[in-house]
Order: sequence, then structure tokens, then C-alpha cells
Amino acid sequence: MFRNQYDTDVTTWSPAGRLFQVEYAMEAVKQGSAAIGLRSKTHVVLGCVNKANSELSSHQKKIFKVDDHIGVAIAGLTADGRVLSRYMRSECINYGFTYESPLPVGRLVVQLADKAQVCTQRSWKRPYGVGLLVGGLDESGAHLYYNCPSGNYFEYQAFAIGSRSQAAKTYMERRFQNFMDSSREDLIKDALMAIRETLQGETLKSSICTVAVVGVGEPFHILDQETVQKLIDTFEIAGKEEGPAAAAPDTAAEEGGAAADQGATADQGATADEGVAPMDI
Repeated sequence: MFRNQYDTDVTTWSPAGRLFQVEYAMEAVKQGSAAIGLRSKTHVVLGCVNKANSELSSHQKKIFKVDDHIGVAIAGLTADGRVLSRYMRSECINYGFTYESPLPVGRLVVQLADKAQVCTQRSWKRPYGVGLLVGGLDESGAHLYYNCPSGNYFEYQAFAIGSRSQAAKTYMERRFQNFMDSSREDLIKDALMAIRETLQGETLKSSICTVAVVGVGEPFHILDQETVQKLIDTFEIAGKEEGPAAAAPDTAAEEGGAAADQGATADQGATADEGVAPMDI
């Protein structure tokens, strides 16, 4: 994006009907480290990639607890995310003190969207440069929302934001039909697999990702590194066990020595590669 005469003020419209300052804020979300969210009927899982500025520094915290039934994962400017998460925490406390019941997730998301929208209509303010995945549980079930810097909000079954999030979206689009009936463990596995897709070949380790869970009878909490690493190890073992089993039919075909069978095997391999290729983008 290049500077032009219509992007000096957030309240200035371009002839094409665009607000460039808002678009720049949305671009900041795309530049942040990836964050993903998935939900079933009873649980919501949030995950993010821990990105450090240098090998000598620690990573910025990207997942925040708002209340026992709500948590957020952010992508973009971490400082803006901290301010908004503190606002959400305050709203939950005030609602609980007044009505003696948990704040519904949808109502909190609307309040957050209204706060973000004000920054797109005041010349002395700037839009928040952060996107939030809000996961929570209330009387109507589990919910996952995405709050955009523009003030828009959307409810999703599964979603990913941040850099290289398209690979995670592709993975979740292939499997989202199973998410509603998934167990807690299966949902966490899918979350880690989606995070792995955003790493572009880098080895998935508990030190470079964070996972949080909220569900029925389970308050929002962040899983410790040991638990996450055990789950990651389980996935790698399962992959190795499936490899020889899948290779057995190919071995039998080679022993047969038929040229047609070898051609079919090659075609199957090409088809498998075509299915994997989009996940490497």
C-alpha cells in the first residue's frame, strides 16, 4: 500500500468509498503472528503461534483470560490487544456485580465492536490495529467470534487470523463439518494441526505455540507446555504408525510386477501430492 491524499485522516473517504486508515489497521492484523479458534457444541479451543523478536527475548503473550467463561486470542499490535482485553475484563466484572450472572458472549462482542467502531469515526483517534478471536461459553452454548478493527464482528465455527493463516483456514475448511461433534481432545488436536500448517515446514513444539480451552464444567485456562508437548508427540507417533500400514499395499503391488499396477500406484501418489500441496502455501 502506498501513501495517497485520502489516507491522512481516518474520517476521509476516498472517491472509491474506502477508508484507508481502517484498511491499514486490518493489514496490521495480517502481519501479526497467527491465531486460530475452533468450537464444538461444548468446547472452544484457542491457539496461537509464539513469535519472539529475537533469540534473546521472550515472546509476547497472545491469549488472555477475560472471565471464567470467556477468553481471547489476538493477532496484530499486542499493546492494543492488552487494552481491549482489559476493557472486556472490566465489562464482565461490572455485569457480574450488577446482575449476578455471567455476561453473555454475544453481548460482550457487540460492546467490543461498538468501541472499535468509534475509532473509525473520530479524527483524533486511530483504529485499533488488532484482531480478536473471542471464544466463550454461555447459556446458549459455545461461541467463537472474530472482531475486526473496522468494528465488524462475525461468528464462526472455526477461523484463523494473522500471517500465513490461509493454510490453517484451508485445513479447517476441510474438517469443520466434524467439529460440532468433536470431543475436547479431538478439538485440541485439530487446533494444533492447524497451527502446524502456519509454520511452513518448521517443527511444531510446545515452546512456539500456546493453546487454551474453555468448555462445559471447564473454566477458561491455558494448557501448560508439558501437556501440549505430550499431545504433539502423540500426533507424530500416529503419523509414523500410519506410514508403514499405508505402504504395505504398495509393496504388494510391486511384488506383483505388473506394469499397470505400477502406473496406478504412480497415479495415486500424484493425487496424494495434489491434496497436500495447498497446505504448504
